[in-house]
Amino acid sequence: MPKLKTKRGAAKRFKITGSGKVKRSRAYMRHILTHKTRKQKRHLGKPALASPSDEKSIKRMLPYG
Repeated sequence: MPKLKTKRGAAKRFKITGSGKVKRSRAYMRHILTHKTRKQKRHLGKPALASPSDEKSIKRMLPYG
């Protein structure tokens, strides 16, 4: 059985936690930050978990995650 290739775009965007959940970063933190509140920017900087409905497809893209 040959080795499976990892989807590099997914590898840069997602990490698998120790319990097997998928960690992701949040959107809307790149530009136009002057219009966003301090609280909003603080929360956007923190990682989030991918939704359970997307986990299966993400894990398939990261075979050795």
